[in-house]
Amino acid sequence: MDIGGWLEPGAIALRLGADSKRQALAALAEVAARVIDMPAADILDALLAREAQGSTGVGSGVAIPHASLPALTAMRAVFVRLEKPVDFDAVDDQPVDLMLALFAPEGAGTEHLRALARAARALRRSDVRQHLRQARTTDALHALLVRDAAPSAA
Repeated sequence: MDIGGWLEPGAIALRLGADSKRQALAALAEVAARVIDMPAADILDALLAREAQGSTGVGSGVAIPHASLPALTAMRAVFVRLEKPVDFDAVDDQPVDLMLALFAPEGAGTEHLRALARAARALRRSDVRQHLRQARTTDALHALLVRDAAPSAA
């Protein structure tokens, strides 16, 4: 399954305001709560628990927060673009403005790891990041993420 199966158009937010990593994760949890049908506080707790193990800021203004959620039966994704970048303790010390969150059912194991790898590959490309920053609608963002995260033929 490609990222299109995990990312609904309603799971995308364009201009979220946040002044800190915690606020950014809380805003992301609010978006996720609408599409996952779980309390935002539970989602935020899971994201913060993962962040306590190490930052999910992967560099170049991108974070890929992720967590296992017991209520899920399938992988889900949420994408947010922040109005202004926030310090995220990223590996390159650059602030983050693009966040692609992945949520897995408990015990998803290799599926969760493959999803993380696919997201990282797509967001590592500077042209993809540039297009994500310039997209004006959630539909445009969805199309970019689905297209650029699709596996390529070997």
